[in-house]
Amino acid sequence: MANSIFEEMGGTYHEEDGYLIPDLTLPPEEEKLLGIWGQRHLRYIKEYKRLFYVNLLTSGGLNSYLAAINEQAEELFFRIVKQYAENEGITEELKCIDAMAWIGAMNNIQASAREIVNSDLIYA
Repeated sequence: MANSIFEEMGGTYHEEDGYLIPDLTLPPEEEKLLGIWGQRHLRYIKEYKRLFYVNLLTSGGLNSYLAAINEQAEELFFRIVKQYAENEGITEELKCIDAMAWIGAMNNIQASAREIVNSDLIYA
């Protein structure tokens, strides 16, 4: 029996219940912890960008891609929060004088920053 293209390329098979099953494994990938942004983007590409997700998964680059997205999103989020707080005059002094006003302003700024990061990086 002639070798298949898979066997010529170094692939092997094992037999299960009379069927030849190819021995396929995913390439090794460095484990990196994902933050909330990486997890959200993973959920998005799994659901809406299925081919892109499968290509990343099978090439072994999914985890590093998601870690990079997570890092970019965190940097963008903190930069936007800092800029908005400076523009609106939200300072540590306000925090000491009127903590509730500071908390309310910072919550609004963080919500705005989350929406920007979500629309620009996570769900794009």
